[in-house]
Amino acid sequence: MQLFRILQSQGLGSRRDCRDLIRRQHVLCDGVLVTDPEQEFDCENLRFSVDGQAYRYRQYAYLVLHKPAGYECSRQPRDHLSVFSLLPETLLNRAVQCVGRLDQDTTGLLLFSDDGRFIHTHTSPKKQIGKTYQVTCKHPITPELVEQLLAGVQLHDEPAPLPARQCRALSEYRLELVINEGKYHQVKRMLAAASNRVESLHRCGIGGYVLPVDLTVGAWKWLAPDELAALKIGPENDPPPSPKS
Repeated sequence: MQLFRILQSQGLGSRRDCRDLIRRQHVLCDGVLVTDPEQEFDCENLRFSVDGQAYRYRQYAYLVLHKPAGYECSRQPRDHLSVFSLLPETLLNRAVQCVGRLDQDTTGLLLFSDDGRFIHTHTSPKKQIGKTYQVTCKHPITPELVEQLLAGVQLHDEPAPLPARQCRALSEYRLELVINEGKYHQVKRMLAAASNRVESLHRCGIGGYVLPVDLTVGAWKWLAPDELAALKIGPENDPPPSPKS
């Protein structure tokens, strides 16, 4: 692929911007200065730098963000900050999208990608990929509440009761809940239908992938191949273990 197209695909600017970067001697490929925008490169394992900033070519972007409270999963937020403000400009130029959404007051694991197939796979209820939440409730958690959530609760506008895939108490007021769907306010509505209330909500896992304990609130990182593979784990697998808090 021509070098200016490589830079453009990685979100480093328009076609003209990327040509100018190369002509003005701002770009090194594998440590070698390149001044011809149309020079061809094999993209696989290509590493390059622009003004000393190192990059690795990635055909698609697969990211995880530790979402803070008070951020909306929208490029045009109405009442709060946008989660996209936590990402660098290069990723915004790549038009990454949220893979599913979290309410503004919900924290934890949020995926981003510019791969349409990946986004569909991880948002389609038919794929049955579990989402794991840690829930702090207003009222004490009883065995009856857990049984009710596992059996299924009836939500408005739903044709049948929605059961949790997994549910267990973590403490008197905290439980871990795994659901396959990602319906609007689903966890909050399920707890309300079971005569309790969500005080705080944190998504800690998707499939077999657990939000890294060393990823600080508001920070993001690229997903490694083994982490991408863990995301594909389906309902036949156990839910991810809870990170230590």
